[in-house]
Order: sequence, then structure tokens, then C-alpha cells
Amino acid sequence: MEVRPQLLDALSALRDRVAAARFPLALPGAQRARRNRAELLAQLDDYLLPRLRAPEAPLLAVVGGSTGSGKSTLVNSLVGAPVSAAGVLRPTTRTPVLVCHPDDQHWFAGRRVLPDLTRVWTPPRAAPGDPLPGSRDEGYGCAAERPEEGPPELRLETSRNLPPGLALLDAPDIDSLVIRNRDLAAELISAADVWVLVTTAARYADAVPWNLLRTAKEYDVSLVAVLDRVPHQVAEDVSRQYGALLDRAGLGHVPRFTIPELPESAGGGNGLLPSTAIAGLRGWLVQHAVDPVARAAVVSRTADGVIASLGARMPDLAGASAAQYAAAVRMAQVVEDAYADAAERVRREVTDGAVLAGDALTRWQNHPLVSSPGELLDALVESLTALVNCVVSDADEQTARAWRRDRASRSAFETRAAADTGDAVGRIGAAVRRWRRCIEELADEGVRDAERAGADTDRVAAHIAVSVLGGREASAAGEWLAESLGAMSAVRLLERGGQLLTQAVNRVVEIERGGRLEALDVLDVTPQHQVELIAALSALKKER
Repeated sequence: MEVRPQLLDALSALRDRVAAARFPLALPGAQRARRNRAELLAQLDDYLLPRLRAPEAPLLAVVGGSTGSGKSTLVNSLVGAPVSAAGVLRPTTRTPVLVCHPDDQHWFAGRRVLPDLTRVWTPPRAAPGDPLPGSRDEGYGCAAERPEEGPPELRLETSRNLPPGLALLDAPDIDSLVIRNRDLAAELISAADVWVLVTTAARYADAVPWNLLRTAKEYDVSLVAVLDRVPHQVAEDVSRQYGALLDRAGLGHVPRFTIPELPESAGGGNGLLPSTAIAGLRGWLVQHAVDPVARAAVVSRTADGVIASLGARMPDLAGASAAQYAAAVRMAQVVEDAYADAAERVRREVTDGAVLAGDALTRWQNHPLVSSPGELLDALVESLTALVNCVVSDADEQTARAWRRDRASRSAFETRAAADTGDAVGRIGAAVRRWRRCIEELADEGVRDAERAGADTDRVAAHIAVSVLGGREASAAGEWLAESLGAMSAVRLLERGGQLLTQAVNRVVEIERGGRLEALDVLDVTPQHQVELIAALSALKKER
């Protein structure tokens, strides 16, 4: 367990890269990637990095198992005192309990392991028979009845019945109906030097314990199997069948202990198992905690197993990250195509004279006898705004339909739908009005440059707008400008007016397209995550 600083630095960097990875899109394998990421972080934060930084810390054996497997009774019996609540209420263990020798309490009082759990110290009990904190006898309900709100807690107990160098942790049920309990159980098991997996004669073939056993084999962790509550009359058969299952799973080398089913009075009426029933398991744990050679073998195996497993787990995460980025690129391309089509459609509609229609056309036909330049400009602005609104709305809906159809895109669609995207109609109206002011300023400059002091700048502005927006139907507006300001000035004004229109439309489309792409930016899916995951693994392999 002599660890070089460079290896710790490489592992710390790898941990940061794993924490930065994101898998928000609902792709095949994304849920598994999120689960693997969380599991990796738990093992790195709760076990591997703390263990490598403090190899002399006590051996932590986490006792986990299915509902009703007798974990708490087993922990109490190993300690020789009722430190963890046991009973028929399910789930019994919601707040995990860690028990260690008083000399070792400083190792667990801080954030060295399980940093996300709030420490709760047990008040001293006057006598061994006094109730546990949180029991019904204290008047505020048992621990299992406490609300689940708030950060998870870790209750700490000390006992001189345990040797220095050994700590036991009673974890919640791995198959608890309460999701929070299941997640916490998985996190606690990831923090163990030794996994003590407890099952019963009635449930030793259940899927959940075997999933954990296979995970333990995959990571090559130090494992102990306990077959609890085995009736005497079938003890030999059940033990043999369980051993055969372990052999077939490649776990025949795992230390295995069988604990018989006993009446409550067998332990002296205090709810504890007799010392003879747990002597084998207790002896194994104590030996591997106090014997330097045995302890080093257990700890090194678990740590090496976790590190070795990174060689397969990190590329899996990197592959999932690459798939996320590919999907994000595909989604972004949908947006780019939709809004590029929108900009082109506006240009095409303007060229075809779609803006000079309805009220705008009526105003133009009655100008200047009935309609003033200002009224004509107002009508043109209203018509252009309606066109741009319609086109942008169609692009937005086209994108939304494509994202809704794409399973991977739904989360991004929901993110944007829930976000405050602002008032698109208001933004477009403001942009068109800004273009009108630019046209009015352009008309004023054109009149001055042409040295036509008597020219009506408002009428010039109206004719520029009609010519730019009216297409072939507005040739008369260009002719009037040429007669009023000169051919060269008219050409220059119309060319500049068209440029201003293109800039305004492009600006509107860019802003609305950015609103869609922002939903992807919020998801933080980038190619850098994949690159950094692979680079971190390469650096770790080099240091090993």
C-alpha cells in the first residue's frame, strides 16, 4: 500500500473528469452510464482515494444484504451489544450505523470516508439494556419512522468489544422498497474494504444478492458470504447448494459462513446470537484486521481490484459520452437547418413581394394622395413583422417536432420548454422597428448627399422601404427615387437598404436559433468530456 504521490494525483484528476461527465440525453445505455458514473464516484470518494491516502486507517467491513436477512442482529452480535436496531419492521435500518473501537473514532468522525453523510454521535447509554437512540421507548418514534427529508446520516457508535483496527457498518437493505435506502446501501458497499454479504436460507438464490456478488467478482473486491438463519435440519443441504452456486459463479474461493436459525432465547434473551454461532465470522474479521499480512492482502486486493476495473469502466463512460455528443450534434443540426431555411424563406418572400400585400399594398396604391409616408411605413413594418414572426414560428415548431420525435432530444426539448425564452414576438417587432429607423436615417443621409434640400425625407424613406420590400411590384418606387435624387444615389440607397434588411433578418434568426441551441448548451454535452476521460485513464495507466 505504499502509494506514490503521482498515482494519487492521477486518480484525483480521473475522479474530477468522471464528476464532470454528463449523460442527460435519453440514449440507449445512458441510464447505465449515469449509474456507472455514480458508482465510480462513490468508490473513488468513499473508498479508494481515502484508503490510498491513509493505508493505516481501520479495516472497514460493510455488512449488506436483503430485507430481513438479519444484518443488524449479526452486527449487534459481532459487537456484543445492541448498537443497531433490529426487529420485524421493514426496512429496519434506514440510518446506517458504523461501530468502531474508541481509539479509532477519529478516523470516521471527519470526512475521510463517506463525505456526503452527516455524522450523528450516539449519546452514551447508562446500561447495556437501555434503548437505542430513535427507539419507541424514547417517545419520538423509531428510526424507521423518521422522515426521509434532509441529508442522509451516518450514526457512529464505539465499542471496546471490537479490536482497534476493525470497523463494522450496518447498511440499509440492498432491495429496500425505499429508493433512497437502496442507493445509500450501494454507496456504503462501495466504501468497504470487505463486503460482508448476508442472505438467508430462504433467499440465497434471489437476483439482488447475486447481482452484488457478480459486481464484487468484477471488481475483485475482498468478499465474505454469510448464509444466515439456516434451519438445522436443512443446514447441510442449503450450505452445499449455496457453495455450488458460488463455484459456478467463479466465487468458490470466497470465505463462507453459515449461521443457524436460533430462538431469541439462544443468546441469553438479549436478542444477540450466541458467540459460538458467529465465532467463525468474527475470528476471520478480527484476524484480517489485526494481522498485518492478512490485512494488507485484503486491503490491497480491494484497492487493486477497483483500480484495475477502471481499465474497462472508463472507456465505457467515454463511449457513452461520445454518443451523447453525437446526439447533441444531430440535434443542433436540426436547429441550424430549420433556421437557415427560415432566413432563406424571408429573403424569398421579400423578393416575391409578399410584404407589399394587404394593408401595405393599399397604402402604397393610395400614396401620397390618401396615405402619408408615415402610414405607409407603419403598414410595411407591420407586414414585415408578421412575415418574420410566421417564418420563425414555423422554424421553431419544425425543431420542436423533430426533437419530440427523437427520444434522445426530449430532455432538451423539456429543458427549453421550461426555460424563460422571452417574448419572440416582441423581439422581432423591435428588430423590424430598428430597421425602419435605419431606413429613415439612410433617407436623411441620401437627401443631404444628393443636395436636394427640398426633398421630403419621410417620402424618400417610404419609397426606399417599398422598393426593398416590394419586389417586382415596387419598381415605381425605385423610379421615383432615381428621378428625385439621381440614379446613382437611388442605386446606392436601395443597395444599402437591402443590406440593412438582410442584417436585421439574420440578427433575428440568430437570436431565435440561439434560444434553441441554449437548451443544448445547458446540458453541457461536449466532445471534451470524452477526450478528458480517456486522457485521465491514460495518465493513470502510466503512473501505475
